[in-house]
Amino acid sequence: MNKTTLAPRTAWLRTLSQLFLIPALIFALAACGAAKQFDETEGWSPARLYEEAKAEIDVGNYERGIELLEKLESRYPYGRFAQQAQIDTAFAYYKAGDNAQALAATERFIKLYPNHQNLDYVFYLRGLVSFNEDKGIFSLLSGEDQSARDPKGTRAAFDAFKEVVSRFPDSKYYDDSKSRLQYLVNALAQNELHVARYYYKRGAYLAAVNRAQEVIRRFEQTPSIEEALFISLRSYEKLNMTTLAEDTKRVIDLNFKDSPYWEMDLPEKEQIEAKWWQVWKD
Repeated sequence: MNKTTLAPRTAWLRTLSQLFLIPALIFALAACGAAKQFDETEGWSPARLYEEAKAEIDVGNYERGIELLEKLESRYPYGRFAQQAQIDTAFAYYKAGDNAQALAATERFIKLYPNHQNLDYVFYLRGLVSFNEDKGIFSLLSGEDQSARDPKGTRAAFDAFKEVVSRFPDSKYYDDSKSRLQYLVNALAQNELHVARYYYKRGAYLAAVNRAQEVIRRFEQTPSIEEALFISLRSYEKLNMTTLAEDTKRVIDLNFKDSPYWEMDLPEKEQIEAKWWQVWKD
């Protein structure tokens, strides 16, 4: 065999050996990567995973705590530790400021375990997350226009706390839920009232009376009822609905005979509201 025949063959063998070498290199790199990704929690019992996660959460390492809880739930999906891990995961997300994940975790737990012994706490936690998620009720302090806001978080918090109060009267979260519920009722009434006032100032009297009547129907025991009646009265007068205006006036005479709203036009309510909030600012 001459040299001209050997040269192409040698090149072909060299190429073939390189092709076999590539998978070997890939395997070696994968092995190195696997070594670097060694999981120290491998083989941990559910009890140890849970205790370690709790310890991390207690010192504020929420990300690490969530990671351990998720490993616990993934490796041991059944049993009390897995169920408790879901509750603590929701709490850790809440403390970490990830409200969306916290709400998702509580919703998932409620669907999976509708009769769980700690369901009262899950609803309570859901209320807290929603309560803190919606900052709209507090921006009244700064005079921000609320008419364009939808207090979704306020309503969600209301629904969650209402579940605690109505379904778990013996719960240790009952009293706090009831207090927050009353606050939220007032906040929702104020929001409806603000929208009614917004419409009235812009001459949309039918829309104003509709929102004011919503306050009267749904939030009868709140302080907002007084202004809602006056918005209804003035709107009926603007719309020349004499009979409805007279009926509303009789209700006001019976319940709010000495109301300061008799002496002023409704748009001036902005000034009274600022003084009322100023008490809290001081």
